[in-house]
Amino acid sequence: MVKIKVLMVDDEERFRTTTAKILARKGFETILAASGEEALDKLGESPDVVVLDVKMGGLDGHDTLKLIKAKLPDLPVIMLTGHGDVSGAKKAHETGAFDYLAKPCDVDLLSVKVQDAYNYANKVAYIEKLAGDIMIPLERYTQIPQDSTVRDAIKALEKAMRHLLATDRLMDTGHRSVLVTAVDGSVVGLLCPLDLIDAVRPAYLSAPKPSMADSLQYSAMFWQGLFTSRVKEVMDQPVRDLMSESLPVIDANANLMDVANTMVTDPSARRMLVKANGSPVGIVREQELFYEIAKIISSS
Repeated sequence: MVKIKVLMVDDEERFRTTTAKILARKGFETILAASGEEALDKLGESPDVVVLDVKMGGLDGHDTLKLIKAKLPDLPVIMLTGHGDVSGAKKAHETGAFDYLAKPCDVDLLSVKVQDAYNYANKVAYIEKLAGDIMIPLERYTQIPQDSTVRDAIKALEKAMRHLLATDRLMDTGHRSVLVTAVDGSVVGLLCPLDLIDAVRPAYLSAPKPSMADSLQYSAMFWQGLFTSRVKEVMDQPVRDLMSESLPVIDANANLMDVANTMVTDPSARRMLVKANGSPVGIVREQELFYEIAKIISSS
């Protein structure tokens, strides 16, 4: 695949560096510019797409856009505008922006827009991806040994979330489940939010209730505080006792309709283990399919 070169223009240093790191993880090469003036100089590095903030000191985004279009009329520019700034978005469109996004901006959506802009500028026909193309690689998914406790699992997720760098203007979407591994590193299960929620429910709520009179003693009006106490009871249990062991599997070469059909027909398949040549290589979730739907619609 072609490595798309993105010129990211923003006068906030933290935003620029954070964006570069996140986009790099998603396979993009990023050129950084701290001002409109610097962005014009960086055009000499031949970016494929420009992501341009509207509000900057000195040369603002709209003026920079005009100068970019005067110099390179076919270079697609995505504008970052303030939330609800309809007039700014309209102005950007009239000046020749390819698209605009309101801040804060989800990085998955930004990635889709950058790919769309590149495809449009290079007249690239959309080629439907396979399961392996949209999955989260296994090495990027949080993993813990099966003897770990629920408390350990939560700490591992918190650590992973801290690495998903975010600012108040750009957010990276993480995952909320944990892969459980055996001593040899093989995947033996998945601990997902629903597993924890189910574990928190007292066992008696699932027990057969022979009569209405008997079931009344379990009325929800008596449950205040029960959720908190149950969480504290299960937090030191080993994850192997709570995890879903039968993680649905799909081949990396499966087409996306196969992925979609499996997710809809199998209630446990919102997260699936992707295998290539019989070995686990990643996880595919409903979020990945959603963004492919968004991408196809955007490019149509």
